[in-house]
Amino acid sequence: MKATELKDLALEELTRRAGEIRENLFNLKIRRRAGTLDSTADVTKNKRDLARILTVLTQKNGNSKAQRHTAPPGAASVKAPVPAPAGVKE
Repeated sequence: MKATELKDLALEELTRRAGEIRENLFNLKIRRRAGTLDSTADVTKNKRDLARILTVLTQKNGNSKAQRHTAPPGAASVKAPVPAPAGVKE
């Protein structure tokens, strides 16, 4: 699954696919522990697909950590005045 294909999908479809891949990963991990998994590469492929989907979801929602932790432009140069401690006269 390519990222360009994912960018064309709606948020609901991306969310649904992420849930399906999570379930599939869970089942693959159980099969790996039980020793019945034929190809361990399937786990890696599903992990990467899930990461791609979550990345596109984050881009579409605009909820990245970088956006949450950066101040708006110009906000860094403006500081609020610090009040004087109680009992101290200016």
